[in-house]
Amino acid sequence: MRDGLYAVLFAAVLALPAAAQEEPIRQTIQSQIDAFLADDFARAFTFASPTIKQMFGTPENFGAMVKNGYPMVYRPSSVEMGELREVAGNLWQRVRVTDQGGAGWFLDYMMVETPEGWQINAVQLLPAPDVGA
Repeated sequence: MRDGLYAVLFAAVLALPAAAQEEPIRQTIQSQIDAFLADDFARAFTFASPTIKQMFGTPENFGAMVKNGYPMVYRPSSVEMGELREVAGNLWQRVRVTDQGGAGWFLDYMMVETPEGWQINAVQLLPAPDVGA
């Protein structure tokens, strides 16, 4: 019994770092989405990691990429935060968005901690959850 208790406590301690970061990470993602909804690409760009900023160079280039490649993020009708997971040492936040047409989408946001706080380092579009007969 004591070994089982230690195992549960150990698992809880391992989960603490990710859980402690959950709210700041979710706030970063929501803040970027709010900036997209306001067409404030300069503000949205501040939530991108240095790697993403270097890749796109300007807020305008970044905004064009999001508008064309991730329209469900640019103009979602709803956003639901899912599970925060650690995968291979990286934190990934699952997010479900519903687009203006009512279709649901799952995305994984890879987050990195920088001197400016948590920033978005990658977004993966996952297979559509609402596919069915």
